[in-house]
Amino acid sequence: MTVPTSPLEPHSYDHLVHIRDHSDVALYELIPDVVWFFDLDKHGWWWGNSAAVKFWGLNHVDELINKDLSGDTQGAKDRTAQTFELAVQNGLTIDPWTTYPNGKPKTLYMRHRAVLLGPEKHRGIIAFINEEVNLGDTPENLLLVEAMRYTNVAVTSFTLTGDPVVENPAATETYKHINRNRLSQDNFFLERFVNPEEGKAMLAQAVAGQGGQWTYHVHTAKGERIHTLDVRMTRHPLSGDFLLLMSEYDVTPLHEALDVAEIAQEELRQLAHYDAVTGIPSLRYLMDQERALMQSVKQSGHPLAVLYIDLDGFKEVNDNCGHETGNKVLTQVARRLSDTVEGKGKAVRLGGDEFLIWLDKIADKDIAIDVAQALLAQIQIPIKVSPCCTINVSASIGVAFHQLHGQTLDEIIQAADRAMYTIKHAGKCGVREASLA
Repeated sequence: MTVPTSPLEPHSYDHLVHIRDHSDVALYELIPDVVWFFDLDKHGWWWGNSAAVKFWGLNHVDELINKDLSGDTQGAKDRTAQTFELAVQNGLTIDPWTTYPNGKPKTLYMRHRAVLLGPEKHRGIIAFINEEVNLGDTPENLLLVEAMRYTNVAVTSFTLTGDPVVENPAATETYKHINRNRLSQDNFFLERFVNPEEGKAMLAQAVAGQGGQWTYHVHTAKGERIHTLDVRMTRHPLSGDFLLLMSEYDVTPLHEALDVAEIAQEELRQLAHYDAVTGIPSLRYLMDQERALMQSVKQSGHPLAVLYIDLDGFKEVNDNCGHETGNKVLTQVARRLSDTVEGKGKAVRLGGDEFLIWLDKIADKDIAIDVAQALLAQIQIPIKVSPCCTINVSASIGVAFHQLHGQTLDEIIQAADRAMYTIKHAGKCGVREASLA
């Protein structure tokens, strides 16, 4: 037997009819239709009328009650339990079931009601055979039809103009919010798309290409979701007309996970490429940009200058005023450096009280020296960190140039670093160009 496999939350059973013994169901013998009672807790028939006994090819109701079902899988038991919960929730279920009287498959539309059975109040189902569905004797056909009906994947067939032909319960549930009575048939196809123009274009592409796969935002009963739409060309089993069979896969969790991963990756990039204290780029950012930077300088013909900056007197700020005040000073210095070199290059923090400037948008070397002097002047402007606290720092700045002092960025930085230390040893607070090797 097969029933819907979507999990359901258990419900209270106090409102269900309690059938205490077989005398309570004697009137069902007067019904010519097949009716049986199934006990979920012992997984077996509790009772059946004469039509049910005959349906199963048996001679007496006791044979039905004692029928061995030990070979049923756990999946079959779970599916039966899910049907019970559906009946508890909805009062009545109408589903196609495949049964195997005399070992042959028979697909039936059946009604189910949930009840409590016997003195122990076992969970029970009353099964009424509503109508038989004639799908032939080919088990493969039965399996395919039931697979489509019970899959959680929404499956709908459309004409080539977008008119719906048939859909499985998952598709009905997915788009149950759409008022189909107020829509023309083809608009029902477009109504599911957040952007109906995308749906119109997809339909045209599917017809032209005899299928395909697309991913779009769609309106569902659960809200806006992202669905991958797998479309294949097929034929109507009765008329032979060409149809589009569309399966919809909800890939929203995947896209959400990718978005989270992208955000995390960007956060990691920010941590790696930007200084946590000042917010300006780090040395890692500069080194990652080396190839592009060198290529840009080569194409523009502009000189490339590197300025190595070490603050003078910053250790005393941390020692006397604390690291929080020190961080405020570093942040203010970083802002001044970035503002001064805007349009000419970029400032990065190396760590501690050391900064580096690269200038790749200057016309000649003299401008680099002028920028270094301007930076020194900006750094020396007193920094007010609170209404009653003003900090004064200066800087030692070494300047080096591409080709003149090194071919790689690392070589140029080392040359500027040596020039900066020359100033430190000479008394601090100044600008000096690196010596030729």
